Amino acid sequence: MAVSKQITRQKAHRKPVLYRGKGPRRRRSISLRLRVFLGCGSLLGALLVWAIVARSIAPMANSTRKDFDAIIVLGTPADSDGNPTPEQQARITEGVHEYERGVAPRLIMTGGAAHNRFVEAEVMARIAHAQGVPSSAILQETQAQDTIQNACYSRQILHAHGWHSAEVVSSASHLPRASMIFSYLPGEKLEWRMHAASDSLVPAFYSDAAEVVETIKTARYLIWARWLESCTP
Repeated sequence: MAVSKQITRQKAHRKPVLYRGKGPRRRRSISLRLRVFLGCGSLLGALLVWAIVARSIAPMANSTRKDFDAIIVLGTPADSDGNPTPEQQARITEGVHEYERGVAPRLIMTGGAAHNRFVEAEVMARIAHAQGVPSSAILQETQAQDTIQNACYSRQILHAHGWHSAEVVSSASHLPRASMIFSYLPGEKLEWRMHAASDSLVPAFYSDAAEVVETIKTARYLIWARWLESCTP
């Protein structure tokens, strides 16, 4: 018992040890991280606003003409069995409808095997032919992996045949970015106008999601894709 009391007295006479933890440094670190986070968030928000504004003012035509040399139907993936998705079906059907209206005497289906093993242009050409368009009026561009290449390679087909105008058919959410891309195609001027496919075949939630995705892709195009993925005629 005496030993216990002696130990207790020794502890009582010890000088208190000041805590030398990393409180202030940790607070500064958290503050720095917060500022970086807020800065990145603000930058991302500004980029998205820029993309939204750019999409809202993107021109839907650079010509007032009513008929064209060709109708370009921009590709989108088929499903895993090689059948058209609702979005792809809508684009094909609208392109065929415009062909039947006499907007242009031929269709250019553009799109490679960008997302699965099925070539988008081949699937679209097959469906367009099944809808009554003769094979002789359907051209296939089978290499493009994105919209920039869709525009570039289709432009090369037009140039090779001496054609100088096109109506571009795609989903409504896709057209603003497509118009920016066609606006900056190099080489001889191409007359074009954008034309939206009906979204009646596409679920509403998919259309809403596509709008968000396209806004992000537009920001990407404005920041670097326009410069790094330039088209060479």
